[in-house]
Amino acid sequence: MRPQACADCPVRDHAVCSALDERELAELAAIGQHRDFRRGETIFAADDDSIACATLISGAAKLSKIDSDGVERIVALIHPAGFLGQLFSATTRHEVTALTDSRLCIFPRAGFERLMSDHPALTRSILERTLAELDASRALTDLIGRRDAKARVAGLLLSFARAAAPSPCGTAQQFELPLTREEMASLLGTTIETVSRRLTELEREGVIERHGARGLAIVSPAALQQAAA
Repeated sequence: MRPQACADCPVRDHAVCSALDERELAELAAIGQHRDFRRGETIFAADDDSIACATLISGAAKLSKIDSDGVERIVALIHPAGFLGQLFSATTRHEVTALTDSRLCIFPRAGFERLMSDHPALTRSILERTLAELDASRALTDLIGRRDAKARVAGLLLSFARAAAPSPCGTAQQFELPLTREEMASLLGTTIETVSRRLTELEREGVIERHGARGLAIVSPAALQQAAA
C-alpha cells in the first residue's frame, strides 16, 4: 500500500470525500492508503470480516454472489468514484472483484465510521452515494428485464460509456469493456453467443467499432441510444 495523496486524485470532485473541506480531508487522508489490484483479484471476499472500505479511483469492479445452484450472479458494477465496503456490518455480503487493473483508496472501517460521526457532511455524502447506487441498481434491473437482447446489450454499452466519461454527465466515445462476453451474458441473463451476435450486429450497422479483445468505440451515440430504448 502507498500513502494517500488527495491533491491530484482524479475522482476528488465526485467521490464521497468531495463533501469535506481541506482540514477534514486531511483527517481522512491520514487513515487512507492507495492499493492497486490486478484484473480478477479479489478486493473484498464475501462473508469475510468487514474491516475496510474504499473509494475506487480508477478501473472497475463487480459485486457478485453465488446462488444456490453455484452460479455467480453479478449484482452491481462499480466505476471510478464509487464506494466499496460494508459499513456498520460485521461481515461483507458480496464478493468484490477487480474487473480491470484498478486503484483504490482504502480506509479502516472503524476509522471511517468515526470520521462519519465527527463530520455530518461525510455521512450525508455517503447517503447520497448510496441513493445514487440504488438508482443505478434499479436501472440495471430494468435493463436486465428487457425482452429484446439487442436492447440489453446496447444499454449495457451505454452504461459502460457513461462510466468511462471524464465528467459525470458525459459519454466516452472510446473505452475498454470492463466485462468479458461471459460476464456480460451472466449479467444480462442471456448466452455468450447472443451477446457476440448482438455486438456483431451493432458493428455491422455502423453503431460501434471493436478494437482488439476489449476496445470499443461508439460511432453513432444516437443510434446506440435508439437501440437501447
